[in-house]
Amino acid sequence: MKFGVVIFPGSNCDMDTVYVLRDVLEQDVTELWHKDTSIGDVDVIVLPGGFSYGDYLRSGAIARYSPIMSEVIRFAKRGGYVLGICNGFQILCEAGLLPGALLPNTDQKFICKNVYIVPDNTKTPLTARLEKDKPLKIPIAHGEGRYYAPKEEIARIRQNDQILFRYCGKDGVISEEYNPNGSMDNIAGVCNETKNVFGMMPHPERASDDLLGNTDGRLIFESLIETLREKKFSVYN
Repeated sequence: MKFGVVIFPGSNCDMDTVYVLRDVLEQDVTELWHKDTSIGDVDVIVLPGGFSYGDYLRSGAIARYSPIMSEVIRFAKRGGYVLGICNGFQILCEAGLLPGALLPNTDQKFICKNVYIVPDNTKTPLTARLEKDKPLKIPIAHGEGRYYAPKEEIARIRQNDQILFRYCGKDGVISEEYNPNGSMDNIAGVCNETKNVFGMMPHPERASDDLLGNTDGRLIFESLIETLREKKFSVYN
């Protein structure tokens, strides 16, 4: 698989993401600059975490208008796979590729800690190889991670199996007690209706290296890679 990792001014998880994909998971990776107007022949585009353009205005609001985003939007609308992590999730919502918005955390504070999330469904490439009832320990680091959408839209994305992950306790129990930022329905990640664009606030790239003592995040990347590789193989055979 060939991944393109977009780098914006203010990205700070770009090299972490490149390292995990290239060195840990042994994938082909190309770095895409925010001013690029071509994405090349990539299979998956990743928008990494950070503080694009200093998070001025709203997080992701300026990055959404970077030249590269016209190509990302075109790629996604053709069925290409796009993953946004943290700030990348915010950018995808600002670009209209994902439903909802990310608002300031309920306590108005930046939160950086390990949390537990559980897959809400296994009907997407990002979650297909995960165990639905098995919680994953993944770090979060954000000040604007409170997922919000109108109640009717929440009902619609739930019905369409667009909720990827929900915050939970280490035993998998979902309750407000384990909601770190006030997200509606404990939502930690969503996808679009066609299930080729994914966004999540937790950072799987920060839980993918054996040296860190936690590789739960690697399971998410592996699910995406294995599912898409299988799909790509079936197309050519």
